[in-house]
Amino acid sequence: MSWTVWTEEIPAQTVLDMPVDLRRKTANFLRALAIEAGGAINLGRKPPGDAMDDFEVRYSLEVPGEPVIIEYMIMREAKEIRVSVLVWFH
Repeated sequence: MSWTVWTEEIPAQTVLDMPVDLRRKTANFLRALAIEAGGAINLGRKPPGDAMDDFEVRYSLEVPGEPVIIEYMIMREAKEIRVSVLVWFH
């Protein structure tokens, strides 16, 4: 089973409110994040971003070149990257 990305309601609405080009870039980034973070975890490596807790569950990172910051949680048993916070500076 491959890793997936799931976005909570408020971050999802934030993405939908973005201009089309930024929305596309952000959605593509989130899909790539699931692949990259899941692959890192599968190999026993640190996922992308800065750890936000001592349990290696919550991480934060920026979408490169865009005014967007993402906080995500690693749901290991479900093989899911869960986006809990997404901030768009506009």
